[in-house]
Amino acid sequence: MFRKVLIANRGEIARRIAATLRELGVRSVAVYSEADRGSLHTRICDEAVFIGPAEARESYLNIRAVVEAAQQSGADAVHPGFGFLAENAAFAEAVEKAGLTFIGPTPAQITAMGDKREARKIAERAGVPIVPGAEGADADALARAANAMGYPVIIKAALGGGGKGMQTARNEAELREGIEAAQRVAASAFGDPSVYIEKLLEHARHIEVQVLGDGHGRALHLYERDCTLQRRHQKVVEEAPSASLTSDQRTVVTHAAVRLAEAVRYRGAGTIETLLTREGQVYFLEMNTRLQVEHPVTELITGIDLVRAQLEIAATGKLPCEQHQLQRHGHAIEVRLYAEDAAKGFLPQVGTVSRVRWPYGPFVRVDHGIESGDSVSIHYDPMLAKIIAHGPDRETAIERLLAALDDTRVHGVVTNLPFLKALLRAPEVRKGSYDTEWIEREFLQPFAALMQAPAPELALAAAAIAEALGGSNATVAAPGAAPAAAPDPFAALGRWRQGGLGA
Repeated sequence: MFRKVLIANRGEIARRIAATLRELGVRSVAVYSEADRGSLHTRICDEAVFIGPAEARESYLNIRAVVEAAQQSGADAVHPGFGFLAENAAFAEAVEKAGLTFIGPTPAQITAMGDKREARKIAERAGVPIVPGAEGADADALARAANAMGYPVIIKAALGGGGKGMQTARNEAELREGIEAAQRVAASAFGDPSVYIEKLLEHARHIEVQVLGDGHGRALHLYERDCTLQRRHQKVVEEAPSASLTSDQRTVVTHAAVRLAEAVRYRGAGTIETLLTREGQVYFLEMNTRLQVEHPVTELITGIDLVRAQLEIAATGKLPCEQHQLQRHGHAIEVRLYAEDAAKGFLPQVGTVSRVRWPYGPFVRVDHGIESGDSVSIHYDPMLAKIIAHGPDRETAIERLLAALDDTRVHGVVTNLPFLKALLRAPEVRKGSYDTEWIEREFLQPFAALMQAPAPELALAAAAIAEALGGSNATVAAPGAAPAAAPDPFAALGRWRQGGLGA
């Protein structure tokens, strides 16, 4: 095992990686920008190295600065976390050229799977079904392909990730406008304006499979995650396993993921993302060559520490276990807590967190990046924490997660906590009857109306909207009154509004 590992990241994922390093007796090195002086991840690591100004391009995205920090600290390996440089082949190559171990896939694998067009070709050669699509050098070529394929289509950045730059087009005029918009975002976010198109599979579910590869041609899967609840192609809620897969579908999707990982002789942890159509067909979307934000739900149902697995594979070239040794236990569900105002178009928030209280319990896990007194910067992603619950079944896991959210307090900045609570209480979510567009198509408008209702009208508004969303005889209990007997997705909204500041 390594002696010292530099964590090329910040926030909750840096803390998460440091926790496993501490358990293994490996020293951890944090890096930080000017905006992150004294931040939580620097306080919990064994060492911390300054790497530049607040602007990410000058610090966390500065390959030279991060590699020099690793050399200066005497680290023998670098863990990229997720985001920033995690899927940057030039960074992985620079780490290896410096004589250090990159805890992740090879630069060649990052390049091959990072280009979504190339990844589609690799998947097709491996016998994994891909979403119908096309690439072209210009808008005219893509328009001809879209007209032949049929609308609607979705435009994606070739080197993209995280939903950035995605545009939906339902006719040729929208396609041409969308291509220009996607190219602008792609050039700014990824340094390459290349885009391609795929047939938009409406009313689908987003299923992804966690894989581990030893780098020598052997791979295994750790089952699937359901990430269907999304807003603007960004995941909001993640759970494992998927309640929508049949046993046969689970076999198809997991075996396909392993075939693809083995085809590229994948090294480390990766995720194969797919879409499940209403007709039960499974299509490959892309591969993420890094640890995922939602990795905790897989850890909770399998008992496998994915960060430890990454470290062991990088150090030994061996998988941590055999496929037949893996079993699923219960159900886990996760939400992402952001500093954003859901009532105002999810506007990111900045400021000082004056007080925070994280939930606790025997089946609750919180991966957080802030404590009371810490600041939320304008320079970085506003995710504050991931709150996860585990249970013997999905219903129990959701109930435990709701109880955890009810016990969460963040003051000083507005958070999306009310949105998450309302979402998990919606009848469609409880029944699992939703798709990737459901939040924007059916949930956001009534939620916004409810949040903007004058306080005296909260009970009436909540009852009407709950009924519209599928509830029956739903009411909002007044503060201090007994809870309503009928299920109500917005039962606590009055208390949230009166508590203020995301309470």
